[in-house]
Amino acid sequence: MNAQLAPASEVERLSHCARAARQVVDIEARAIAALAARIDGDFTRACALMLACEGRVVVSGMGKSGHIARKIAATLASTGTPAFFVHPAEASHGDLGMITRSDVVLALSNSGETDELLMVLPVVKRKGVPLIGMTGNARSSLAKLADVHLDVSVSEEACPLGLAPTSSTTAALVMGDALAIALLEARGFTADDFAESHPAGQLGRRLLVHIRDVMHQGERIPRVPLEASVSDALVEMTRKNLGMTAVVDADGRLAGVFTDGDLRRTLDDASVDLRATPVTQLMSSRPKTIAAERLAIEAAQLMEAHKINALLVVDAAGLLVGALNFHDLLRARVI
Repeated sequence: MNAQLAPASEVERLSHCARAARQVVDIEARAIAALAARIDGDFTRACALMLACEGRVVVSGMGKSGHIARKIAATLASTGTPAFFVHPAEASHGDLGMITRSDVVLALSNSGETDELLMVLPVVKRKGVPLIGMTGNARSSLAKLADVHLDVSVSEEACPLGLAPTSSTTAALVMGDALAIALLEARGFTADDFAESHPAGQLGRRLLVHIRDVMHQGERIPRVPLEASVSDALVEMTRKNLGMTAVVDADGRLAGVFTDGDLRRTLDDASVDLRATPVTQLMSSRPKTIAAERLAIEAAQLMEAHKINALLVVDAAGLLVGALNFHDLLRARVI
């Protein structure tokens, strides 16, 4: 309903919604800002335990903390720190067997008194598995059990009832992100490493797909010899459907390129005899090229920078080895 036509009571409710939303953002922003002072020796020791871990980081939590724990485990795993989530209730019914002495456990509980966690953590300790506790209560049972405690306490929840976890879960999530990124940098984890664990995503395709994976090769490459006419070039362009044709010498080295744009300019000139005019007279003798081992995304960037729709692929000796156009990159979902 248009707010201008809404009853006064509805306008007031909508206005209150906006005020409440801004208050939530302000409260949670302050909770996050307070974490900066807690990036201290305990945080460094937690990082050291994870870096030294020869197994996996096992992340666990119940309820809303469990949801945050799952996200932290996923972020750690995708940024170079092998990790997985274990549900504490399932742990006491057999899943504790998933935790080995080579692992590190990261346990989340805002109160630090979650029964399901406290039931299984003594077993973890008896195995000699290092335990990192992330709580909002430094005097809690979990904090005391932990080898390292990370304080994610908040001054207030954004929920006006003080009941629904809001600021506290946000603070825990941000602390988890801080751990993951600190470890990423300590490991020297690169974008290429990230791509290897995300091969199906767009980033993975951009960092893993090379020119050789998408280019046209062999008989699919449009090419004509130096002695070809413009008419010959037109026939080859039509057959190969890449909007261009390479012009090569007798050894297969690239001499130039004749494109759709060159053809349009040729057709505008009534004095040009398509059958008699050599393609070398109208081709571009310094075409943009790329090497087969380069990333496909680099081809897209080169096309965009030079306002062209296709590229020829050459090797170190200048031999023509492939061709591709903008549509090939679209099909490969690189762009």
